Amino acid sequence: MDAYLLDWANLLLRWAHVITAIAWIGSSFYFVLLDNSLTKPQDRELKDKGVDGEMWAVHGGGFYHSNKYLVAPRWRPLPENLHWSYWESYSTWLTGFALFTVLYLFNAGTFLVDKTVFDWSPGAAIAASLGFLVAFWIVYDAICRVFGQKKNGDLIVGVLVFAFVVFASWLACQLFAGRAAFLLVGAMIATAMSANVFFWIIPGQRKVVADLRAGRNPDPIHGQRGKQRSVHNTYFTLPVIVAMLSNHYGWLYQGPHNWLVLVLLMLAGALIRHSFVVRHKAHVLGKRTPWEHAAVGTALLVGLALWLAPPPPSAEALAAAARPVGYADVRAVVDQRCVMCHNADLAQKNVALHTPELLKQHAQAVYQQTAVLRLMPLNNATQITDAERMLVKRWFDNGAPVD
Repeated sequence: MDAYLLDWANLLLRWAHVITAIAWIGSSFYFVLLDNSLTKPQDRELKDKGVDGEMWAVHGGGFYHSNKYLVAPRWRPLPENLHWSYWESYSTWLTGFALFTVLYLFNAGTFLVDKTVFDWSPGAAIAASLGFLVAFWIVYDAICRVFGQKKNGDLIVGVLVFAFVVFASWLACQLFAGRAAFLLVGAMIATAMSANVFFWIIPGQRKVVADLRAGRNPDPIHGQRGKQRSVHNTYFTLPVIVAMLSNHYGWLYQGPHNWLVLVLLMLAGALIRHSFVVRHKAHVLGKRTPWEHAAVGTALLVGLALWLAPPPPSAEALAAAARPVGYADVRAVVDQRCVMCHNADLAQKNVALHTPELLKQHAQAVYQQTAVLRLMPLNNATQITDAERMLVKRWFDNGAPVD
């Protein structure tokens, strides 16, 4: 029953996490588009009102006219009813951390620890994983504070943050199971994104609003810092998403250089995102869209696909593939590699494989998880071989016989 309830918690938290993440990412993408698509108003009335930029848009059969005021409208007091974009960020982080707790921290010995990577206790792995979330924010925030306002600050910050992400990715893959390492790197960057909103963007906006309502001139540093952290967040978005998704594909994180695979995936995402960010400004200025960054990102993905492609089968493998595989062959593999977690007493994910009938019932899942996605056994705890994975594939291709 406990496992069943955890599965329900996993489902509902994942659902809520995806919904709130869509809301956060969608609003972030929209406001980046809006900021980079604004043009200086030509209408005297708009200028007199203090409008710094405007954008006309068409959507859903109607026309929208967006105006941006750098400080506040000149023609009316600041409204009491202001919309604050922060619940999406906080809800995404809270549901994500809850999901990480239910799936990884409650099962640290299974999901965080891979003794072939680093042999330590579940408690130590839990403490280290939480330390990753905190340490990345502290280092990232320090880099932004020290270098963010200097000459060429954006470039310096970008290089230093990228270098730290590379180091953190390498370190995570030396300490944690590959699947957990990929997820953890995504989670640490996502934590910094939400912390940007919590510690800098929203507090800075609140100070500006308070100053305006009190008749004081707000300190421009709040707007500058909020803009800087908001831009960082939009570049973090695609790397975080691909890090979260990639942990579902065993062939990405099971190799000896999995940290480099993760870094290249995230770098490709950041480059592709950059092309879309600058595209909006180029469109307003009447310039060509600078797709070369997206082209480089796409080339990285193609290079990764070629690098990770399985080698062509040997003559022995081709000869073995020509021979049909029967139930006795696959039964030996299942009993040795799978049944310890999928039996009458312990049926992980409600899958039991200890009888011919149950193996036949779950043949599709066995084939997908072992031969296609290569996710099972989890962290390859039972040391299934590539030859055995291919044997499962040949058994399934042969009709999954159980007699």
